[in-house]
Amino acid sequence: MALRRSCSGRAESALAASVAVALALTLTACGGGDDSGSAESGKETVTVAALPLVDAAMLYVAQDRGLFEKEGVSVRIQQIQQSLQALPALAKGQIDMVASANYVTYFQAQEKGTLSIRIVAESIRAAPHIMDVLVPEDSDIKTVADLAGRKLAVNVLNNVQSLTFDEILAQQGVGAPVYRQIPFPQMGAALDKGQVDAVHAVEPFDSAIQDESGARVLVDGASAPVEAIPLSGYITTQGYASGHTEELAAFQRALKAAVEIAEKDPQVVRDILPTYTKVTKAQAAKIDLPVFPATADGTQIARITALMKKQGMLEQPIDPSTLLVK
Repeated sequence: MALRRSCSGRAESALAASVAVALALTLTACGGGDDSGSAESGKETVTVAALPLVDAAMLYVAQDRGLFEKEGVSVRIQQIQQSLQALPALAKGQIDMVASANYVTYFQAQEKGTLSIRIVAESIRAAPHIMDVLVPEDSDIKTVADLAGRKLAVNVLNNVQSLTFDEILAQQGVGAPVYRQIPFPQMGAALDKGQVDAVHAVEPFDSAIQDESGARVLVDGASAPVEAIPLSGYITTQGYASGHTEELAAFQRALKAAVEIAEKDPQVVRDILPTYTKVTKAQAAKIDLPVFPATADGTQIARITALMKKQGMLEQPIDPSTLLVK
């Protein structure tokens, strides 16, 4: 989840290669290798990689409530820690979709020709305190301006976290921090040990770090000018989308039904979080929830591609409306 505006291509390629091997082994161990269908039900199985974030809540609600089964589609969920990990597996057809996929990684893959992506649905849009910059309670960092030149942890470099935060910094006219890549589950420990001066955490890690480390909020990472901006989505490939129109339509209907349930009773989201993340029930009760869109809106998602173009993370503009699975 724009950091340094230059992209470290060779480093990313090496990382992508290593995680491809790791993910392939994980998928095989979980029975997700060559099995593209369910022998017992006769239904096509959609294998979905998902991060343990609030972004994926509707996926788990739909699975838990039998909404996929009701629509005649079987879904297998494979958990990952970073969207980047799933990119090689998606390209090779080892998985069919990535839930909670940060748009930056996949729009860059689209532009580079690494993948021809399609957006099945939106995962979340930003809401107040869905992501925060946190510092230790006794930190000498008191304002956003104090972050200039200090070490700030993000889950993935050159991604949606730093992209949106850089825009907040630009509006306030203050200097940028030095971004450090630390996976969300390790951010709390890194902050406690002084390995970084601050962390940019998203829910449910945001609330958990505040609860367990006593960290304080320096700034709301979802504040102006990036309020309500789309942050992640359900991404597949053009090839899979063209050959599985019925399955994806069923998947979309099930997700929409899950959103409708959550809109009527947000407690459903808080109840599901401890089942696939390490957040406790008590922490889940205090988590700030994002917006879960019922339908994908290319015009809204274009806010992300516009920021990427502005900050030099895309060479050419991308119109997300042309990538939507309809």
